[in-house]
Formats: sequence, structure tokens, C-alpha cells
Amino acid sequence: MTEYVELHSRSAFSFLEGASLPEALIARAAELEMPAMALLDRNGVYGAPRLHMEGQRRGVRAHIGAEVAVSDLGERLRPAKYLPHQYPVEPVRLPLLAKSRIGYQNLCRLITRYKLRESTKAEGAALTTDFAEFHEGLICLTGGSEGPLAAALARGGFDAAQQSVERLVHLFGRSNVYVEIQRHFDREEEHRNRAAIRIARSLNLPLLATGGVNYATEHEREILDVFTCIRHKTTLDKAGRLLTTNTERYLRSAREMRQLFYDYPEAISNTRELSSRLEFEMTNLGYEFPAYPVPDGETMDSFLRQRVEEGIRRRYLPKNNAALYAKAAKQAERELRVIEQLGLAGYFLIVWDVVRYCKDNGILVQGRGSAANSVVCYALEITIVDSVGLDLLFERFLSLERGEWPDIDIDLPSETDRERAIQYVYRRYGELGCAMMANVTTYRHRSASRETGKVLGFSEAETSRISALETPWEWKGPKDTLETSFKTAGFDLKNPRVVKYLEICERMQHLPRNLSQHSGGMVICQGQLDAVVPIERASMEARTVIQWDKDDASDMKIIKVDLLGLGMMAVLADCLELVPKHYGVSLDYAQIPQDPAVYKTIQAADTVGLFQIESRAQMSALPRSRPACFEDLSQQVAIIRPGPVTGQFVNPYIQRKLGRQPVTYLHPSFEPFLKKTFGVPLFQEQVMKIGMAAANLTGGEAEELRKAMGGKRSDAILARMRSRLIDGMTANGIGPEAQTEILRILSTVREFMFPESHAHSFASLAYSSAYARYYYRAAYTCAMLNNQPMGFYRPSTLIHDAKLHGLKIRPIDVQRSEWDCTLERLEETESSQYSDPFALRVGLRYVKSLRQETGQAIAEARISDGPFTSEYDLKRRVPAIRKTELAQLANAGAFNWTGEKHDRRTALWRAERAGQSIGPLFENIPDEFEIDLSSPLLNMTIDERLVADFFITGFTIGPHPMEYHRARLNAEGVMRAADLKDLPDGTFVRIAGAVIARQRPGTASGFIFISDEDETGISNAIIHPKVYEQYRMAVTRGKFLLLEGTLQNQDGVISVKASAVRVLELGPIDMRSHDFH
Repeated sequence: MTEYVELHSRSAFSFLEGASLPEALIARAAELEMPAMALLDRNGVYGAPRLHMEGQRRGVRAHIGAEVAVSDLGERLRPAKYLPHQYPVEPVRLPLLAKSRIGYQNLCRLITRYKLRESTKAEGAALTTDFAEFHEGLICLTGGSEGPLAAALARGGFDAAQQSVERLVHLFGRSNVYVEIQRHFDREEEHRNRAAIRIARSLNLPLLATGGVNYATEHEREILDVFTCIRHKTTLDKAGRLLTTNTERYLRSAREMRQLFYDYPEAISNTRELSSRLEFEMTNLGYEFPAYPVPDGETMDSFLRQRVEEGIRRRYLPKNNAALYAKAAKQAERELRVIEQLGLAGYFLIVWDVVRYCKDNGILVQGRGSAANSVVCYALEITIVDSVGLDLLFERFLSLERGEWPDIDIDLPSETDRERAIQYVYRRYGELGCAMMANVTTYRHRSASRETGKVLGFSEAETSRISALETPWEWKGPKDTLETSFKTAGFDLKNPRVVKYLEICERMQHLPRNLSQHSGGMVICQGQLDAVVPIERASMEARTVIQWDKDDASDMKIIKVDLLGLGMMAVLADCLELVPKHYGVSLDYAQIPQDPAVYKTIQAADTVGLFQIESRAQMSALPRSRPACFEDLSQQVAIIRPGPVTGQFVNPYIQRKLGRQPVTYLHPSFEPFLKKTFGVPLFQEQVMKIGMAAANLTGGEAEELRKAMGGKRSDAILARMRSRLIDGMTANGIGPEAQTEILRILSTVREFMFPESHAHSFASLAYSSAYARYYYRAAYTCAMLNNQPMGFYRPSTLIHDAKLHGLKIRPIDVQRSEWDCTLERLEETESSQYSDPFALRVGLRYVKSLRQETGQAIAEARISDGPFTSEYDLKRRVPAIRKTELAQLANAGAFNWTGEKHDRRTALWRAERAGQSIGPLFENIPDEFEIDLSSPLLNMTIDERLVADFFITGFTIGPHPMEYHRARLNAEGVMRAADLKDLPDGTFVRIAGAVIARQRPGTASGFIFISDEDETGISNAIIHPKVYEQYRMAVTRGKFLLLEGTLQNQDGVISVKASAVRVLELGPIDMRSHDFH
């Protein structure tokens, strides 16, 4: 142990003011044999959990604090005004350390106080009056260049500096103020140190030496310089004095610090003395989940028991199965005992309360995940899965051995309905009692190359070439590196500037970039959450967010409730309104029949736009697995997951289901729980039960095995359990060969698998979506388009697929379109030509750059005062519309039926004139004197209309772009997608189309899957890694591709194994694909 403790350091969680992760800082402190170190990030404790957890692993105590901006202590020190490169005006920052738990709570509350009152995000600051309430348990340092002493000294000389320190003594008490000195070989800083030392001696205050650390090692100064330029929106060449003058802000050893402060040894020894006073550790933050209010005479346990007993009767008595009812009641009693012993009744009641609010207020809601393994959740109507009837494993959800909080995910319709549920939680528990979980956005290749390129002075065109080559694919081959992207983008890797560019990009990976919101995780606390973690305003109105992400919060034993927005829930909710309104029939998803016609479409892989079964991988499996009932569909949802794929379970499952392979079991004890999936494990519970049956694992041990699934610690957990598994299997008489295969199966926990209950929950949504689309295609397509973005395909594919199925699509029209897409009944003369009695009218929402308030104002003006007579009439009646919005409407063809039918170019000509300001003198001139029916512009050609359609709306309702080129493609021997099914397996073919999806799954050994769309449907191509390397630019960037190769046509599954790829030039059509991992 050394005699020096670093008590003032910033991490990368100071967001662009520090260059090292907390873990790197604490690791370096351990190397230097420091007994402790402190982290004081800017205006928050964002990195504190990571520092604490890594400190525990390495035996280094983590001291927690923050640099707190204080607006009425003056402006932060800035260079002289005559010098260039001025800092923006910022308040000084007060370095504060938490001495005790009360001090930590006060620090969190102080930060929350000013974060919640800030008008501009990240610009809030405390007031000195706040410290009257929040000073207890805090140690105050005078700081370095960011502190009040430096600012006062520069502003008013020694006397002002001394007065500023005296003010701190008044705020925090003499024993809680340390005069800080730092040495970075800077003349002005040394002048400041001399003044600080005089003040310390004058006021009898202790001196404290700190490093003012911004990075762990000298090497990372380069990263800080890049971050400084990003923060100040400048380049390295122009940054000048914005950058630090040297590399001295690294974490130093005790020996270096002793040498540096040889003349003030007490400043070094005081670091150990102060460290010993900092008793607070993040081992117990005092977090408690809220108690649920129950009637007098009740406890939460008794109240929950009553609700569950009522639910059991409500759920099971209508089933008319006495044995099932008795089994459910017995299981509920068992679960309630576990819940009672773990003290979790309040948690279940709070989730039940949220679900009940949703149901009482017409919000479609469904719980999923492992919660569906619980009959208590089923009885409380949190989930829709009968866990008893399906014989699901409760220990997957909760067990005494785990001693962990359960995790219940609540799916809600996206946008408005989910926000209503979230705001209900805010109202019920208060602004300081709950908040959203944070997400930490980190630098990746694309963002790092873009930001670093700007800093190093590369042009936007150059940085765009690199970022465009970075794919979101999960699988990365040996050549899928940033270096390869640089080479492909045309950069000379012998150029030192380019080499440094590449190096900085690589080193920036995974460093924090900013804080955002979790998709739906909410933290709820008994009492005040702001005493546990600071809360700040989110960018979204009426939302707040804590300063930690879900992993950090979990490490700190903080529980979240997930209120997740699911696009399909919103689609199904919209259908509940559209179907009765237009079709005149009620739609109840709980009562829809299991319809063979619906399953027939699923078996044919006719699943574009359906939940969970629309991907290329699902479409390639559906014609072979042929789901014919709900249980089949649940298994189908589960099978296309990393676990079953890497475990090589998919093909045996399908072959056994088709009767081509015998159903076998590695051990007779496996048959009861593997029989329904033909001896192949598809669900998490089945893998757990294999461990329990084969090796006598307890429920808790099996859950430990389950926790490895897809987790970062999977290899360590498997290694730890290996001997336990082998011993158990040997004791049960399982032979070596079977043991090897069982261990291989259990090793699939490295990859993600669905719990069975989760698969059932998702299968329910999948079937509901298939049923709604089959019987009410117009309503379903309308709901899908009104809830974009969501799902696997873009609106262009959804619209094209709907047209192929006989749905009439009508264009955007200011005379008829609402903001959302709507349904219009077909005329009798039209109805026989289409499959649905309704046409879909595209909404104004699909006009690029048209504001929602403008779109709604157009619809309201038309409803109140009748159709528009011209572009000028619309401009008069919707005065808030912008000139650019008029032009976009004209480009989209939305004015074609305004007055006398006219071309888009004529509408553009008129929109340009209508958008000009005419002033009061001419504003009432009748249209006949304004409208010039002639236009000097030529009508748009077909190609120009296509380009305009895709640029403005992202799709066309006219013929598919490929249809215009079919004659040429036929001459080149290019097959249509619909004709491939008639060709035998092994035929050499050419296909072409618009790329609608690209995938390179992590489980596919580097193979790439491309979905091409032509006028007849979708064709799929498989790209070998070697072919990809040969045609990388075409595969990753091409919007229309021509591929040739060998046709694979087996069991109704059709794909092309490509041997060559080239870009098909069809003009500047902005056709966009969904590129996935």
C-alpha cells in the first residue's frame, strides 16, 4: 500500500472531459498499489457503480463524489479575453466527496435538485443556498482550474480568492474543506498554488495534493484532445489553447507525487488522512421497492393472496376441468409461499396495479418473459399464458435459492398508450419516487470515424465513405475491421495522418458518448429515489431518467419494471378500432378461433408484416416445419434463435416433425419434457430440465445454468459447473458418449434461447397478427403503416405485398388524406377487382418533412370548409404551412386532384407561387386571377415520378420499379421471383430486384442473406463469405442487385446460392433496405 490516494479524477463519464473508463482508472490504481481512489465526474455519479464494482474485484476502495457546478460562485476560469480559443461561459465547479451515507444521499439530492430545474439539458447548476440543506456528510475541495479559488483569484486577486474559500468554510464547516493544489508544469497553475498555500495557512486549512486526473495513462491524452475538439466543435488544427498544454493529467504513482510535491509533504500525507475519513461505500444505498397500499386489517401478503384466489377461480372455473383447477390452486399456494418468504408481495401488487390501470383505460397490455411461468401472474392477469396447463417451470421465474428479484416485462402499444401507462406510474409515485432507467450510448466504429474525422480535418465526404461501409452486422470476419473499411474507402494507410485517424477510432471504442433513455425500464423506490441515485430531465417531455444504466443499477441492487413499447401491440390495438368501425364485426383476440386457413398462409411463408415470423430465416423454415396449431407456432417462434441454431437443433427438429428421422432421447428421463419438441430442446426450461434430470441439479443450480444463456459470464459459469454435471451424470449411470452430447447441448446456454412462456406469449401475438391480416387486410395494413417504423420490412415492402394480395392502395391527396392512413369503401364497380371491400388511403404522414400539425390542419380545414379549389386556396386556409411543405406535397402528387386534374410539375409551379408572401394588399384576390393553368415546366416522366415517390414517401403505389425494366431483364435471362418455384433444384439462375433486407447473423459463420424484391414478390440469396469479399461494395451498398447462382428448391423453400453479384443501375431511386445482424 502507498501513502498517496488520488482524490480528484474524472472518467469518460464526464462526457468528453475524461478519456478513461472508471474500470481503467481503478485498474491503474491497483497497479500503483493505491489503497483507494476517488471519482468526481462532472455533475453526476454516472461512473460510480463501475468504479465500485471494479474496486471490489481489485481490492481498491472506491471513494465517490462529483464536480458540482455552482452558478453563484462565479464563472469558471477562462483565458484572457485578448487571447483566441475562448472557453464557453460556464459556472465554477465544486469538487465534493461523500464522507458518509448521508453525504452520498445529499450529493444525489443536490444534483437532482438542480438537474430538475435546468431549462437546457446539461446546463443546470446548483446555488449556494442549496448547500444549507445538502451540506451534511460532504467534503469540499477548492478544485483546480475549474474550481472557485482559481476563478476568484483571476477575477479579484488574492483577497477575492481568500473570501471564496472562507465562503466554502461557512457552507461546509472548517473540518470539511481542503485546499487543493495540483502541479501540471503550468506557470499560471503554480502562481495559483502559491496563493492557495497562503490561504490554507491563513485560514488554518489542510492542503491536499491531487493529480486533477483526466486519464489513466499519458497515452490517453490524445483521446482527451479529440474529445475536447468534439465538445467545442472545432478541429485539432484550430483548437489551440482549448487543449491541455501537456500530458500531465494522468494517474501518478505515490513516488511521482512525492517528488512533485517534495516541498509540501503534508499535502501528500493528507490524502491518506482524508481517505480514512471517507467511510461511505456503495455496498448499501438504502434502496427499497415501494410498499403497496392495502386496506386496513390487510397485509400485502394477504391482499395478494385474495387477488390470486379470485383470479384462479376466474381463469380456471370456465375451463370445466376440476383436476386442472385443483392443480392450479396447489401451484398458486406454492408460489405464494415463495413470494411471501422473499418479501415480494409488494412487487407483484405494483405490477398488477399498472396492468389493471391499463385494462381499465382501454390500453392493450400483456406481460411476457419468464413471468408467464407463474400461475400467480396468470391469475392476476399480468400474463395470458396458462403456466399450469402447459406445465411450465416456475423456477425459471423465481426460486428461494436464487434470492433475486423477479423480472416482469409488460408489453404495451408504442407511443401514446405506453406513455399513458408511464405517466400513471409518475403520478402514483411522484417525480422523486420513480424515473426511467438510462442507456449509455458508446462510441462505435461508425460514430468514432465520423467524429474523429471531423476533428482531424478530414472532409465530410471522406468520413462518410468510412461510416457508410460500417455495417450493423453481428458477425465479424477477419477482414471486417475498421482497417479494412479505411482501405475500401480509398485511404492510404501509409499516410501517418490516416494511421493516427485509424488508431484514435479504434481506441475510442466503447467509451461513453452520451446518456439516453432505456426503452422502457422504470425504477420505482420506497420514499425518494433521488437519495439513491441522481435524477435528471430526459430529452422527452415529462420524463426523468436516473444516471445509471440497467447493468449498473442491477449491480447496485436496484429493481426496474419494464413497460416496453411493442409496435405489434399498437397495430393490434388499432385493429380493435378499425375492424368494428369499417367491417361491422367485433374483434376479440382472446376469442379468435384457431383457423386452418390462417395456418395455411403461415405454412406457405406468406408472412410479410406478421409478428416474429416474417424474417427470412422464419420464412425459410415455415414451409418445412408447417405449424398447424398454437403449440406448433410457439415452437416455431422459439426455433429461430441463436441457441437452437448454434446447437444444431433446427434441422433435427424439422426432420423428426416431418417423420424423416426417428424421435430419440439421450436418456429415458428426458422424454417427459422433450416429447412435445420431438426430443430436441428448443426452450430454456428444457435445457434446465436436462441438467436436473441428467445430473440431479437443484432448481437453483439449473437457474444458474440458465443465467449463462447469452450472458457475458457464460463460459465461466459452464466451467464452474462442469465437474458438478459430470459427477451427477456418472452417478445416474449415463455413459461417456451420452455425457459428451449432453454437455454439448448444455453449452448452448452461451447463446440466447426463449423461455417456453415467452414463446407462447409471442406466438399469441403472431397468431393474432396473422388472423387480423388474413380477414381484415386493409385494416391491418393501415394499422401497420400508421405505426412505422417497426418490424422487418419498410413501408414500401408492406404496400407492395398488400397490392400483390389484392388490396387497393390510393395515393396521398390533400382532398381526402388524413394525417394517418385511412380506409375508404370501394365502389361496387371496383369491389370485384380487389380482395378487400376497402381501399387504403395513404396518409399525409408519409410526406417527407411535412409537420404533423400542418397535416392535421389541412384535414381540419377540408372538413370544416370543404375541398380545396387550388394550391392558393390551401395556402390561405392553412396559413401556417411552409413553402417547402407546399413543394413536398406537390412533388408527392397530393395536389393532382385539386381543381382541374394536373401534373405534379404544374402543382410545383403553383405551389411555388402560392408559397410566396403577397402581403395584405393582394391577399383577397380571387383564384381566377392568380391561377395560371399553363406551366412552363414539362410533365414528369415515369422515371421522374418514381424518383419523386421514393424520395418523398419512401414507396410508390404504382408499378414496382422492376416492372418498367422487365423486358430488358427477360432478354438477359433474369427470372421473376414468382417463377423460381417452378424450377428444379440445382438450376443456374439469375435474379434481380430491389434490396429490402440484408443480414449477417452471428450464428451463420459469415454468410450473408439478401432479400430482393421485384414486381412479383421476394427472392432470397445466400452470399458465401468469399463471394462477399469479391463483391463487398455491391453487397453492402447496392440498392438494386442482379445476382446469379445455383437455385436451391427444397420442401418449398427457395433461395439462390449466389456466385456473382452486380449493381443494377435503375436511376437515382432512393430505395432503402433494412440491414440487420
